[in-house]
Amino acid sequence: MRYRVLYAVVCGSPASRDVGKLVALAQEQGWEVCVVVTPDALKFLDVPRLTEQCGHPVRHHYKWPGDPDVLPAPDAIIVAPATVNTINKWAAGIADTLALGLVVEGIGAGLPIVAVPFTNAAMAAHPAFAVSIANLRSWGVSVLYGDDVVPQFAPGTGERYLHEFPWHRAFEALEALDARSEVPTAAPTSPAVE
Repeated sequence: MRYRVLYAVVCGSPASRDVGKLVALAQEQGWEVCVVVTPDALKFLDVPRLTEQCGHPVRHHYKWPGDPDVLPAPDAIIVAPATVNTINKWAAGIADTLALGLVVEGIGAGLPIVAVPFTNAAMAAHPAFAVSIANLRSWGVSVLYGDDVVPQFAPGTGERYLHEFPWHRAFEALEALDARSEVPTAAPTSPAVE
């Protein structure tokens, strides 16, 4: 029997530095974890350390057509931290990065997906963001967002709240979704360049 596979999709945010905490939480519960990042997330991550922790390469771009998949197919996805950019593009069905392609495809494949936005109050106040969160929730994505998750913070002050990022809540939400759904027997493969 193979392990269940979790994709940790990481966006360009200072909170990304601690994604190893999520990896460790999931691994302790028997999940095999693969990290997929947006291009902007790379500047915050220790890629060699994450590669060693996961035992898989950290992916950040689409593979070339015909290249083999280097990651096993996902059974579930956690998008954390999720930026306003990623949330809005995802809700619009835009798949211009590997990370977005996987989460757009994940909704269509019916995978359990949790998203935890981390953004400042000014960015969050844009009307499209609230609409995007509502749409994702209506499509079955468990979006953990609000002052009870991470307090709203002023632009330029996010570093003060990094210690409050709820990695454990993201994983608990996934476990709750996973308990309610069966693991897909044929999960999607990582998309190639179109």
